[in-house]
Amino acid sequence: MSKNKQKSISRKLALQIKLFFRKYPALPYLLKWTLLSTLIGVLIGSASAGFLQSLNWATDFRENHLWLIALLPIGGFLIGLLYHYYGKEVEGGNNLLIDTIHEPKQVIPFRMAPFVYIGTIVTHFFGGSAGREGTALQMAGAIADQFSKPFKLSSPDRKILMIAAVAGGFGSVFGTPLAGAVFAIEFFLIGRLRYNGLYPAFITAVTADIVTKLWQTPHTHYHINSIPDITFLTIVYAITAGILFGLCASTFSKVIHKTSSIFKSKISYPPLRPFVGGIMVACAVLFIGSTKYIGLGIPTIVQSFDQQLPSYDFAIKMVLTIITLAAGFKGGEVTPLFFIGATLGNALGLFIPLPTGLLAGMGFVAVFAGATNTPIACSIMAIELFGVECGVYVSIACTVSYLLSGHNSIYSRQVIGEAKQQRYAGQEGKRLNEL
Repeated sequence: MSKNKQKSISRKLALQIKLFFRKYPALPYLLKWTLLSTLIGVLIGSASAGFLQSLNWATDFRENHLWLIALLPIGGFLIGLLYHYYGKEVEGGNNLLIDTIHEPKQVIPFRMAPFVYIGTIVTHFFGGSAGREGTALQMAGAIADQFSKPFKLSSPDRKILMIAAVAGGFGSVFGTPLAGAVFAIEFFLIGRLRYNGLYPAFITAVTADIVTKLWQTPHTHYHINSIPDITFLTIVYAITAGILFGLCASTFSKVIHKTSSIFKSKISYPPLRPFVGGIMVACAVLFIGSTKYIGLGIPTIVQSFDQQLPSYDFAIKMVLTIITLAAGFKGGEVTPLFFIGATLGNALGLFIPLPTGLLAGMGFVAVFAGATNTPIACSIMAIELFGVECGVYVSIACTVSYLLSGHNSIYSRQVIGEAKQQRYAGQEGKRLNEL
């Protein structure tokens, strides 16, 4: 075959491909993000699996060696030293991820992943009251953003990449890929959704969840024993519970930011903040005489679905979590919020005539929804965790909690997309910490 004929065939083939993609313009987008989302999903899922298994080991070891709690101040001081001297660029945590989604600048340093991993394991190993969501999101964001330069991603593409990373981290650490995908497009902009990242978010979250399970990493299962028929009266009960969950979420968000400010204003040397916070938490555990309020608190969350617990459990967990995280320990607020919400719902069963398990499940997601301004993701999460039968009740509770929590959040860098209240009309585009 002559060279001219080969060139002619090549030109025709190139033209046909060009016409084909012009006819189906979404295909290049799908191919590109399927490849990239699958790749980062595998990496994020593997990181989440390793993190969760390490966290289980740290928790088990601490519970079998309770003397370690006395060393919590030392652990906090070491975390403080690590971030003060080597981690200032990444100490923004989840707020740094939000800023990157809105205004991508420099690539997030990869050190964010090992630093937050070490900080979280140390926090749980010595008995801090913290979660795991923040760690999963930060590890995912740091891993994913390393592909920005090799793939020559534009600024809009980097935004989508970070959304996909958040979806993968959230979905894999809780075993809720659908909620993870929706959370990723909901959490950075209050009141509005950005659908351009939805497909990459779904692919990444599902892939990361599958990979985490392939690593034989278990997730906690919850069960609501009884769900009543929907009536006008039960809807009123759900709204009432949602109001209380929203007030709890708002209180948590306000107090944790205020407490953090107090630590920063009273203690000028950052490594001393978690040292002092560690002393406070360790002394509180000694005074209480129980470890049920430190760490993740999963056993108590499970118990809240089927047995009556002390009505003050949620308040103690709230106090210890606020001190732990405001002082500078690492981990995240979400699993403690699950604890706070579930035990608050359990307590509400004393005077709201709904099944205790249902109220615990509603609180589990509704306090989280109010504290993060993500009612849709939390409603989906409840359906993934508890079953579709509870959908109406949890959706009402999450929506009411979202509205009642006001313009407060554990993520101070969230941007207002649509104001919840009339007095904030015209503030769209502002970050919560600018109000």
